[in-house]
Amino acid sequence: MRIARFTTGDDPRFGFVQTEGDRTYLAVLSGDPLSMPAMPTGERIELGDGVRLLSPVIPRSKVVAVGRNYLDHVREMGGEPPTSPLLFFKPNTSVVGPDDPIVLPEWTSEVSYEAELAVVISKPCKDVEPENARAYVLGYTVANDVTARDAQRTDDQWARAKGFDTACPLGPWIETDLNPEDVGVVSRVNGETKQDGRTAEMIFDVDYLISYASKAMTLLPGDVLLTGTPAGVGRIESGDRVECEVEEIGVLANPVVRRED
Repeated sequence: MRIARFTTGDDPRFGFVQTEGDRTYLAVLSGDPLSMPAMPTGERIELGDGVRLLSPVIPRSKVVAVGRNYLDHVREMGGEPPTSPLLFFKPNTSVVGPDDPIVLPEWTSEVSYEAELAVVISKPCKDVEPENARAYVLGYTVANDVTARDAQRTDDQWARAKGFDTACPLGPWIETDLNPEDVGVVSRVNGETKQDGRTAEMIFDVDYLISYASKAMTLLPGDVLLTGTPAGVGRIESGDRVECEVEEIGVLANPVVRRED
């Protein structure tokens, strides 16, 4: 099942994504499925009829991200594999949705894309073991962990490099029926493939990451966990279009602009 958050010009609403032939519809829901039972209203809207997809979730409290979780990415960045997950935060103000622009701040000249599988938490999650972790997952979506590399190198913390406004595109929807153990993670810039990895290559798998994070902090409904990026990261410039794709979920695409453009 796929859950989308969208607008037709009014307040954001949620809907189940339904495909019939070559047409895609949104079966409108009566409320937010993270806070109440998701009940269809009977209204259906065809995707494209003035519909704008939004980030499928705005995290209630936080985006918890994982660094250096694919060995080939560790090697391309010139580091050593971590012995435990490297966690950092991205604020919810960094979250944008499909087709929203990634705005390059004036203080950075080197910004990178990072395609990732993202996990959406469904209920309060604290001190869970890996074998129980998926009971706390609503579903999965696609993320782009946009990073100011120059600031990442110079700053002692990654808050500025990873947390600036528009640095966390999410979308296009939440897929609830995904098995995250071995799916493809791909990025493209202007149609050219840059990253092509699989979640089976993660150093720490999804279940372990949820457990590890939950033993440090309570994960709340709507919180998002980014699981790391494969090798192949590189720079984006104003005028580029970045596509991040996770197999069995879909494609998240965003244009890139410079603040003064």
